Amino acid sequence: MASLGFFCPTNSLLFSRSSVVNHRRDLQTRFIVSSSTSSSELVTQSAVSGSTERPRTSLGLKNLTEIFWVDVHCAKGRPLNVGLQEPVTVGCSRLEKVENVAVRVELSNGCVGWGEVSVVPWVNWNQATALEEVRKACEFLSQGPPVTLNLVLHQISEMFPGSEFASVRAGLEMALVDAVANSIDVPLWRLFGGVSDSLSTAATIPTTSSAKAFDLAAKYCKLGFKTLEIKLGRNVNADIEVLQAVRAAHPHCLFILDANEGCTSKEAIEVLHKLNEKGVIPTVFEQPVHRDDWRGLCDVSNVARHKYGVSVAADESCRDLMDIQKLMEENLVDVINIKLSKFGVLGILEIVEMVKKSGLELMIDSVAQTRLATGVAGHLAAGLGCFRYVNISAPSLLSEDPVVGGYEVAGSKYKFVNSRGQGGFLKWDIFS
Repeated sequence: MASLGFFCPTNSLLFSRSSVVNHRRDLQTRFIVSSSTSSSELVTQSAVSGSTERPRTSLGLKNLTEIFWVDVHCAKGRPLNVGLQEPVTVGCSRLEKVENVAVRVELSNGCVGWGEVSVVPWVNWNQATALEEVRKACEFLSQGPPVTLNLVLHQISEMFPGSEFASVRAGLEMALVDAVANSIDVPLWRLFGGVSDSLSTAATIPTTSSAKAFDLAAKYCKLGFKTLEIKLGRNVNADIEVLQAVRAAHPHCLFILDANEGCTSKEAIEVLHKLNEKGVIPTVFEQPVHRDDWRGLCDVSNVARHKYGVSVAADESCRDLMDIQKLMEENLVDVINIKLSKFGVLGILEIVEMVKKSGLELMIDSVAQTRLATGVAGHLAAGLGCFRYVNISAPSLLSEDPVVGGYEVAGSKYKFVNSRGQGGFLKWDIFS
C-alpha cells in the first residue's frame, strides 16, 4: 500500500487511508495560536482548554518537523520567467526580467507545496545552473524513502550548505514546508507563530529620474504606502533631487535609503550631511559601504546614530550566521536585513532567535521575486511579528502575476486569508 505522507514515528508502521485522514484532522485541530507562547510556537487544543494543572504541550514548526513524516511522490523544477514593467537597476546590476526557478513538491497524500529559487545577477550562477541543481535535489526527494520533515530539511541543507546555493536551498525548503502545512490544513502564518494574518509593506523606488520618482511616490501615496525604499545612485546631487521629488509627492512618508555598498565611509557620512541640509534625512540608511568594510560600517553607524538619529542597516554584510554574530557583538549596525533567498526558512527562524535578545531591529526584503517567494516571506513576517521594516513589494514591479491565489493585496496591506499553506500556486502546465 502506498504511503499517504504520514508515518507513525513510534513504530514506523504505515497508517491506513482512514487513519491518515483522522491523523491529519487531529493535527489540524490541535494547532491553535496561543498568545502566551514564543513567536514560533503553537500549542495543542488540550493544553489550552484543559485544566490549568495540566502541562502545556507545544506544537510549532520545530515540533512538527520531528513528528511529520514526509513521503515525496514527485518533485520538479521549471523555469519561472516573468517580465518587468521596466528595467530595474540594483547596485551595479541591471535587471531586464525575472528568470527564476519554480519548485513543485507533491506528497503521496496528494498535497502540493510551492517554492521559488531567486536568480539574481550578483550570484555566480544562472538559471540553467539553478535548474540543474533543483533537478538533482528533486530526483533525490522523489526517490528517497519516507523520512521526518526534520531529516529531509537537514538533507537539503547538506546538499546546499553555506551561501553559494542558498537560494536553491530556500526554494526547496519553501516547497516542503508549504506541502506539509497543506497536509494539516494550517496556513503558514499560524505555523510560524500566529502573531498576525496581515502586514504592511514598503514600496521600492528604483534608481530613476526625479520626475519618474515623483510620479511613483504620488502613486504609492494614493495606495497608502507609508514607507518608501529608494536606491542610491552614483550622483549624490541627482539622488537629492530624487528624494526631494519624493518628499514633494509624499510629504509624510518615511525613507529607507539603500546604498547597495556604493559609498566609502567618508562619502556615506557626506551623503547624510547633505541630506540633512536639504531636509530629506532617511529613517534607515541601508548598507552604505562595502560588505567587508566593517570599520567603515561602524564609523557611519556612529555618526548616523548620534548626529542625525538615523538607523544603519546591514544587508550585503549579512552573508551567514557568523556575520550576524559579528554585527551584534560589535554593535556595528541598528538593523539587520534578512532575505528568504539568502537564508531560507530555517535560517531566518534561527536568526530571529539570535537577534531578538540583542536589541537590534529586523528587516525583511525581497528582490526579483514573484508572489510565490514573497508569499512565504510575508507569512514568516506576519506570523513571527518581529520585523520592524518589511519590503516585499517586488511583485509590483513585474509585468504580470503568474501566481494564482495567495495573499490579498490592498495597496500596502497584505492579508493572508488562505486556509492552508501559503495559498498560492502556479498553473504548472503553462511552464512545461
